[in-house]
Amino acid sequence: MKLLVIGAGNMGLTYAEAMSKSKLLKDKKIMILENTDEKIESLNKIPHFEAFKDPKDCIPQADLIFLAVKPYHADDLFSKILPLVTKEQIVVSLMAGVTINHIKTALKLDKVVRTMPNLPAKVGKGLTSYTASEGVSKEELLTIENLLNTTGKSIQVSNENFIDASTGISGSGPAYVFYFMQSMMEAALQMGFSEENSKTLVTQTFTGAIDLFNQDNISPNDWIERVASKGGTTRAAIDSMDNNNVNELIKEAAFAAFNRAIELGKDK
Repeated sequence: MKLLVIGAGNMGLTYAEAMSKSKLLKDKKIMILENTDEKIESLNKIPHFEAFKDPKDCIPQADLIFLAVKPYHADDLFSKILPLVTKEQIVVSLMAGVTINHIKTALKLDKVVRTMPNLPAKVGKGLTSYTASEGVSKEELLTIENLLNTTGKSIQVSNENFIDASTGISGSGPAYVFYFMQSMMEAALQMGFSEENSKTLVTQTFTGAIDLFNQDNISPNDWIERVASKGGTTRAAIDSMDNNNVNELIKEAAFAAFNRAIELGKDK
């Protein structure tokens, strides 16, 4: 199996690096299509990559094509590669908001998988949701799932509405966590801690809380009740967040990302 990644940005390279370790590729080099000479030269120094600038040199060789360009570059890319793709090839899109139907129509292909990746894939802790057109067989989908899992975990969803919804949860979600972390670090600084200690206080707290949560089948609310005793310091913090409607504001933020993902799809 020959795999091609189009786009050598953060997400494209993250997935290429992770997938290069998959036994499914049987030590074959991953092809990467990139338009920057400097980056092509750099990529070709990596033993498991083979970089190209001309689509004609790589697209006809590919069995699987991962699209990792910005959504606003999609139509320009499609017009360039349309004469080169074949119906036997499978296209896997990492692009937000670009629908399966749009890709199928633009490339005149039947086999399209749409995904929603997220940033923790860079450290092997990613979550990729995915769904596929009817043209993709169960065997082909299993192969793609195994490749996606090299970056962390994946979940198959029944339709594209859930891809847009997962954009609001897992796709954009790391930024919500960073937002909360930044606020806590700023509070620590205002309390007099050094920048280094503020970072340690917050990052270790987040890491420890996640590890605790993953060890037991206990809901977040149950954990809150275990920590927030009546009249105590934690209860004062939770009451403050409840009084300021933080719970609803977080949900509103997630739905804002979800709705924007739908809008991007309509633009296409």
